[in-house]
Formats: sequence, C-alpha cells, structure tokens
Amino acid sequence: MEIRTVDKIQKQALKKSATDFTRLGFALFFMIGVLTFSFLSNGGVSNNLFLAVAALIGAYMAMNIGANDVANNVSPAVGAKALTLTTAIIIAAIFEAAGALIAGGDVVKTIKNGIIDISAFGGNPDPFIWAMMAALLAAALWLNFATMMKAPVSTTHSIVGGVMGAGIAAAGVSIVNWGTMGGIVASWVISPVLGGVIAAAFLFAIKKSIVFKDDKIEAAKRYVPIFVAIMSWAFVTYLILKGVKHIWPNILELLNALPLISLEITQKPSFTTASMIGLVVAILVYMFVKKRVGSNTTALQNSRESVNTLFTIPLIFAAALLSFAHGANDVANAIGPLAAINDAVVNGGVSSAASIPLWVMAVGAFGIALGLALYGPGLIKTVGTEITDLDQIRAFSIAMAASITVIIASQLGLPVSSTHIAIGGVFGVGFLREWLYAKDEKNHTIEDDILSIEDEKLTKSAYEHELKALEEKDEKSQGDYTRIAELYKLIANEKKIIKSTKKSIKKAKKIQYVRRDAIKKIVAAWLITVPATAVLAGMLFFTIRGIML
Repeated sequence: MEIRTVDKIQKQALKKSATDFTRLGFALFFMIGVLTFSFLSNGGVSNNLFLAVAALIGAYMAMNIGANDVANNVSPAVGAKALTLTTAIIIAAIFEAAGALIAGGDVVKTIKNGIIDISAFGGNPDPFIWAMMAALLAAALWLNFATMMKAPVSTTHSIVGGVMGAGIAAAGVSIVNWGTMGGIVASWVISPVLGGVIAAAFLFAIKKSIVFKDDKIEAAKRYVPIFVAIMSWAFVTYLILKGVKHIWPNILELLNALPLISLEITQKPSFTTASMIGLVVAILVYMFVKKRVGSNTTALQNSRESVNTLFTIPLIFAAALLSFAHGANDVANAIGPLAAINDAVVNGGVSSAASIPLWVMAVGAFGIALGLALYGPGLIKTVGTEITDLDQIRAFSIAMAASITVIIASQLGLPVSSTHIAIGGVFGVGFLREWLYAKDEKNHTIEDDILSIEDEKLTKSAYEHELKALEEKDEKSQGDYTRIAELYKLIANEKKIIKSTKKSIKKAKKIQYVRRDAIKKIVAAWLITVPATAVLAGMLFFTIRGIML
C-alpha cells in the first residue's frame, strides 16, 4: 500500500514538472522570438542590441500582465461556473489581444501618468533608456513574484513604482511629480471601496427585487431585463470611453462615409456621447431580454438557482468586454516604456510621447494573451473561488461594479485601479453576505436560541429542586429511587441541550463568508507594490548604468 502511494506521488510530481517545463518552454520561445525579431528588424540602428534586450523585457512584462491582471476580468464568471476555466482563458486571450491591436492606440505617453519630469534628463537618451528598461524589468519581476504568491496586484501601480524608482535613481527626488503620486496612493483606498460598495449595492438590489420574493419567476420577468439593460448601458459607455477612445476619430470618419450622416470629428468621445449610445443599446437589450425571459419562464423553477441561470449569458459578455477594454488600456503598461526606448534609440532623443510600431503593439498583445494562457489559471482560481463563494448573481454584481466604478471615477477625476476595483467588488459581495446572514440570525435564530436556553435553564432548575427534595427525604420508596435516577438523566440531557444551543449561537455569530487571510495577503501586496518596484527599479538602474559605463 505504501509503495503504491509513493509511486502515485512520484507520477503526480513528474506530471506537474513536465507541465511546468512545457509552460516555461513556450514563454522562453516567445521571448527569444521577440529578441531575435527586434535585433534583425532594427539592424541598421545603433544600439539595436540594447533595443532587442528591451523588447525581450517588454515581452516578459506583457506575459506577467496576462498572468496577473487579466484574471480579474474573468475570475468572477469562472467562480460562478458561468464559464469553464479553459473557455474563460480562450475568451480573455482573444479579446485582450483584439483590444490591444484594434484599440491600443498609435501613440502612448512614454511616462505613465506623468509621474516624472522627463526634462530632468536634459535630452540625454542614455540615462532615459536605462531608466525605462529598469522600470520595465522591475515591474515585470514584481508581477512575476505576486503571481507566484497568488496575489492580484495592479500592473499600473507596478509600472508607476518602477518609473518613479528609476527616475529618482537617474535624476534625484525632484524628478517625481508628488501630487500625481498622492493621487495614486489615494486610489489604494478609493478603488476597492468604490468597487465593493457598488457591487454590494447591486447584489442587495437583486436580492430584494428577485431572490427574496415569494414568486421569483414573476419578479425575474420584471427585473432581470432592467438589470441586464443597466449592465448594457454601463459596458457600452465604459467601452466607448476606455476601450475605443484611441480609434474614435476613425469610427467617426467611417460613419461620415455613410449617406445622410455628418458628425464632427473629435479626438476622444465625450461622456454624453458615450452614455447616449449606451442608452440606445440598453433600450434594445431591454426589449430583447424581456421577450426572451418571458418566453423561457415556463422552463424556470421558483428557486434562486433557476434565477441564477438568467445571468449566465450577460456574465460571458461582461468577461469578454472587460478583457477587450483592459487590452486596449493596459497594453500601454507593457509597451509604453518599450515604445519610449524604441523612440529614444531610433531618434536619439527623449520624448514625452512616442509612436508605436506594429511589432511593439504585437509584443504587448500576444504577450498578454500568452501569459494568461500559461500562468493565469492559478490567479483566476484565487480571485474566483478562494476569497468568497460566487454564483451568477454575485459575479454579475462584481462585473457591474467594474464598469460603473470606472465611469464614475473618470468623470470625477478620481484615480482608480481596475484590479483593486474587481477585488473590492469580490470583498463587497462577501461582506454583504456576512451582514445579511448576521442580520437574519439576529432577527430569528439567535434570539430564538437565547429564549430556548432560558427555558431549558428553568426546566433544569426545576428538576434540580425536585432531585434535592427527594434526596433529602429520610425514608424513600422504590418509586422515589426510580424518580431520582430519571431526574439525573433529565438534568444531564438539559445540560447537553444548553451546551449545544450555546455552540450554535457562537457559530452563528462567528460565521465568515470572506477569507480573512486572503484579505491580509492581498492588501499587503497592494500596499508594497509601488515602494517595492521603486526600490527594485532604482537598484536595476544603477546595475545597468554600471554595466554600460
């Protein structure tokens, strides 16, 4: 038996080892391919080897974004079992790459969020290139470590910390825009709190309007189309504001080519324009969903599980759209510094914005997709299943929070992190469940148990008084002895009931729907992301400078 167990363990270890080597092989193949392509395609440029190495680091960074950050977009759907892990990875990989390639933009700011003043480099490209390379490598290494620890962190904050640390190492503390950094620090609180509150609010609204109703089917017919329409408005607005802002002029030019349409060409869509388009789509979605739900209610049962199935398809769309918007926006975290290095090497100067060659965009797009496929499953499981239990309704609420929070924050000028919003949404859903459970137990079971304990204590006291009286009798009959034996058994039974009821109350008061150890680990990772990447980037800058000088 022991030999078989050891043999089984050895086989599992070999299988895991083979899988790890396969994943590593694919990752190395991609990185070496990027290195080779960059070196050969830029053969006529001085310092082309340095650019090739930067491209390799950019590929490494892109894969780490895919492994860590993308998990937040599909994890709720996987945790709710609306998508299998494999299907979620395929959908996310396709839409992340599509978002990056289609709407990633032709130009990116070389310094993310303007956190450092590039004039401090005095137009000298060498220290600028070294700083950007150090920032990129530091952010990638930190993301790699966080993914190994199964801690979802913000890739934006990772690259911000890297740029800040490398900038300080290159030109001193005065190079940093501390006002911008203050806003980033504020987002550590703003993002998860906003995400958590909005997710909890939507979950509570769905519970009150549908789940808590006696006739859940009738309530679903009335309210599910409304909730899905709100989601449609939010996601279309979010997608236009964040996902297609880079190609907005092209979209307007395409529409102007149609007869009877004449639109003013603007660089970015306004909130009013985006929300109006979202409203039109929401109305169409409402009519479609209302018809579908009305025709399918005969197949539904009057249960929460049956109502849950109505949110499955909206969740799948949410995962896809969040991935597209994320690819369009966060690809800059991988290729922004790489585009800056490419621009500095090719043009021999320092610029605040740089055009993105197609090959650089492709590195970001395919790197994110590959990183997700190879190393994303672990973090998807962590966010989707290991913080709190999710079903379709809870996951739907989290997806709503992800889109609406970004819309609100962007209009108020508040700095937010998509990662922190998503995780905050998961926490918000879990804590709402705890609150509802405690409220329900307080109103019913706990109070009933307390009254029950008092009744049992009175009964036990009566038995004890009777027992004492019988035991004090000088002359006892056979019936007295029989009753004394019965009373001992009855008192012992009352003690058991009282003890059991007390345990029930204690358990009801202490029940937790959110894993506290997960909260501690994730919050700790958030807090140290910027300082950790800053210190690492500073060390890497001095290392690179020492090698080059």
